[in-house]
Amino acid sequence: IYVQWSKELGKKSVWTSLSCLKTFHLSSEKTTCVPGFESKLLIFRVSREHLRPGMRLGRVDFTDCTDHTIFLFSADDSRFGVKADGVLVVSRLNIVLHKGLENFFIHSWDSHGQRITVPVSVVHSEHHHGHNNGHECGNATYQQVPVLQFPKSGRGLRRRKRAGWVNPPLNVPENQRGTYPLKVFSSHEAKTRSIFYRITGPGADLPPVGRFIIDKQTGNLYVTQSLDREETAMYTFEAHAVAEGAGQVEDPMEIIVNVIDQNDNKPYFTTEYKADVAEATAIGTEVVRVEAKDDDEPDNLNSNLRYRILNQDPLLPTDHMFEINPITGTIRVTGKGLDREKYLQYTLTVQAADMAGEGLTGQTKVILTVMDSNDNAPLFTQKSYSSTVDENKKNVVVVKMIATDEDEPQTPAWNTKFKIVSGDPDGLFTLKTGTNKQEGILSTAKELDFERVSKHTLLVSVENEIPFACGVSVVTSTATVVVNVKDVNEAAVFDPKEKLVVKPEDLAVDEVIVQYSASDPDTARKQKVVYKIMNDPAGWLNVDKDTGLIKVRRLMDREAPFITNNRYIATIDAVPATGTGTLIIQLEDVNDNVPFIKQHEIKMCNKDPAPQLLSVTDKDGPEFGPPYSVSLQDMSKTHWTARMNDSRTGIILNLATELHSGYYSVILRVADKHGLEQDSIIKAEVCDCRGEDVMCTQRVGFGWLLCAKLCALLRKGEQKEPTSKDNIFYYNRDQSREDDQVNGHQF
Repeated sequence: IYVQWSKELGKKSVWTSLSCLKTFHLSSEKTTCVPGFESKLLIFRVSREHLRPGMRLGRVDFTDCTDHTIFLFSADDSRFGVKADGVLVVSRLNIVLHKGLENFFIHSWDSHGQRITVPVSVVHSEHHHGHNNGHECGNATYQQVPVLQFPKSGRGLRRRKRAGWVNPPLNVPENQRGTYPLKVFSSHEAKTRSIFYRITGPGADLPPVGRFIIDKQTGNLYVTQSLDREETAMYTFEAHAVAEGAGQVEDPMEIIVNVIDQNDNKPYFTTEYKADVAEATAIGTEVVRVEAKDDDEPDNLNSNLRYRILNQDPLLPTDHMFEINPITGTIRVTGKGLDREKYLQYTLTVQAADMAGEGLTGQTKVILTVMDSNDNAPLFTQKSYSSTVDENKKNVVVVKMIATDEDEPQTPAWNTKFKIVSGDPDGLFTLKTGTNKQEGILSTAKELDFERVSKHTLLVSVENEIPFACGVSVVTSTATVVVNVKDVNEAAVFDPKEKLVVKPEDLAVDEVIVQYSASDPDTARKQKVVYKIMNDPAGWLNVDKDTGLIKVRRLMDREAPFITNNRYIATIDAVPATGTGTLIIQLEDVNDNVPFIKQHEIKMCNKDPAPQLLSVTDKDGPEFGPPYSVSLQDMSKTHWTARMNDSRTGIILNLATELHSGYYSVILRVADKHGLEQDSIIKAEVCDCRGEDVMCTQRVGFGWLLCAKLCALLRKGEQKEPTSKDNIFYYNRDQSREDDQVNGHQF
């Protein structure tokens, strides 16, 4: 139905109507009837913004598939009314179309009493132009369905790339009610001869087959059933005109049918939404965004959605804890009082409605879980604590303090940390959190001293692992801890606990080393301190039991096995309550050890012999060691040569003359850098051979027997290295030189 005010006539109530789509019955087609309005959206266009009572705006076509022509109508906007014959009028008051548009609904009932509703728009033409998404009911003149004329070959309408012309598209509303088939257009062709019509293409003879048919005699085009834009939005096919007995008389005509969208799809949500919201969330904070879909034509009033919250559960502490942006679907916090401990979860029922909120609707659930914020302060279960601790005890638990918190357990907002606020300037205590996160454990970090401070008063506090939430005002909980120190009989204390002194190793017996004294910390007990040697590995020391004066008992020796890194360590005890001090004596080296040769025996050839390298060492330190010097003594000078190597730590010994094979004694005098010297005897076996390869044959005789006897005597002699105080014979200090023939002669 087209309705429009006629300015030319100058009459306020003049209106004309036309039937947009007439119903045609073909004997060869099966007809069906669907009760309802002619379209799912009716649009009435007016030429002015001000509408006065009594004005007629147009007619509403309705059928209940009976012979009735009078129906009961109802408009949900009381400013408009619909008469029994379908005429829409302004019922009361002056109406001003401020935005050029008024939307409302009209209702009627079919023969079974079912209510049928259609949305209606009254539109001021100067405000709204362009494509219409509903059935327009407004025009100035009466006209039939479109009349299309087949183009003649070689002339006519706009030509496509190949044969044929393009006609303006046809617009057919989807879901149109009425009796099918419905005429879409008529063919206007002079009937000078018999012409037959047919259509080809999708919707005709191709899938979906049979949506459109053409009367082959008249050329009238029909749609056979209600169309669905969401299934197929546009049909393109060709119409052909063929003269009887003469073939095709006209070029094929391309027909485009646009299916006009109707609001036949509800908005829908693809999911239910879940989100978290902190209980301390500020008002205005975005929580979650919902989004609905609508299968109607995009960017169209039928798919223009609006959102709103239908219900909030629970309705506490207010029934408006959240709001939704009607256009974007963003949900924000609008109320105060989110409290996980009281209301763990909110369920919102959200609705999406098309037609900018006035059409079909769909719903979803939004579940908001309130997450814990740190809005509760931990509290001590007691305001004060008291405990007693023995003095001189370290890492001892003094007291355990319990705190509680109403926030969610085992979260940073519930977990606690403890701190000593005051009363511990010397860092005598530590305060740690127990494994259960709500227990403070106070321990001693250092030994307490009863004689210095007998009671400590500490102020401690408890907080959470994370700061309090913004805007939350709380007071930090504190408690007082009194620690009483218990007096014990303490051991005497040496000062220092380790005492280092430096002394020469040749300090005389009864010489004073040091006075090492201790004090009794228990001053009130007035006890006498008595000293004694606890550990003296070499037995070198004496201590005065009353004064702690330490003297030399036996001569000390830096080269003794009890010495490590030139240091001798002894421990001294002080009683009655035993205290121990460590005395470290660093011994200074003196030149009290002569150098000596490590090798005692050599073997060499008597002809072109290879020189022998003898190593020299000294038990004294480097200050009294190399470079060494050497000289041959007595008859050894005649048959042997000796000199120091380049490093002056080894002797190069060789024969000066060829000797008979046998055993010989070589006397060498070795001195250190300060001239401390001694003679050493080297036993040399001379063999009858040449060069470096020493080959000795066993000789049985008096000399061999005497050598064996001498070797036995040597094994019985003293086994320590010779010193300047020892005899020059290394095998037996009691044997005389004369008996041993040390003049270089053969034994």
